Amino acid sequence: MTLRTSLKRRGAALFAAAAATAAALAATGSADAAPAHAADRLATPKPTIVLVHGAWADASSFAPVASRLQHDGYTVLDAPNPLRGLSADAASVAAFVNHATTGPVVLVGHSYGGAVITNAAAGIPRVKALAYIDAYAPAQGETVAQLTGAKPGSQLAVIDPTTVFDAVQDPSQPQGDPDLYVKRDLFPKAFTSSLSADVGAELAAAQTPIAVGALNEQSGPAAWQTVPSWFFIGTNDQVLPPAEQKAMAARAHGTVVTADADHLSMLEVPSAVTKLIEDAATSTGGAQ
Repeated sequence: MTLRTSLKRRGAALFAAAAATAAALAATGSADAAPAHAADRLATPKPTIVLVHGAWADASSFAPVASRLQHDGYTVLDAPNPLRGLSADAASVAAFVNHATTGPVVLVGHSYGGAVITNAAAGIPRVKALAYIDAYAPAQGETVAQLTGAKPGSQLAVIDPTTVFDAVQDPSQPQGDPDLYVKRDLFPKAFTSSLSADVGAELAAAQTPIAVGALNEQSGPAAWQTVPSWFFIGTNDQVLPPAEQKAMAARAHGTVVTADADHLSMLEVPSAVTKLIEDAATSTGGAQ
């Protein structure tokens, strides 16, 4: 074999090897391209779910819903709701969202907590959806007390509040602005008649009071005017009449889901409540 022939053969072999390597790299690049593209899609974060409990309750009222959301991959946080005054409570929640979360947020409010998120979300562009669970969605200037009695059906809207509430003056709060507790014998019937008597008694004993001034403080600008909203309405709600909830949802152009449940529907039908929250969350464009 001559030197020229040998070089030709080596050159052909090197060319073939280079071509094979290029083809392999191209194939690898093509194979990697699809997963990378999929990874980009999956990199879109799910929104953080921030839960805000209502009056005469605490964060534990959301426990069955929170566990389901966490199981489905959501970051879930319970925001502080001091129940001292509407503007002050909204400021606490807004500060929590601003400093304890990043990325898109879904604010979820139960009962009085709905009034709180209505005020807290104003001015926070990262709040992409509002979810109202048997909750108040006041317009500017409205109060929780006013909305409770706007339509018939609430066991808390009575002429003589002493028949419904026990008042305790907190010495650290302004005189004449006492804490209100729902009477223990009324609580189970008003809030969650579908649960056992024992559970109702436990909830009545564990209730967190609200300052009377919070129920009578006028709401500020309503976030639901610009933020998409979802409403879960328990049709057996004896605290906030379903007719009033539907009226608030209609003016907010909110998505409405109803179920046979009482005021604490998160404890009675947690799977249905979880689905509504996740529907609100996926509407933000986050990963599912």
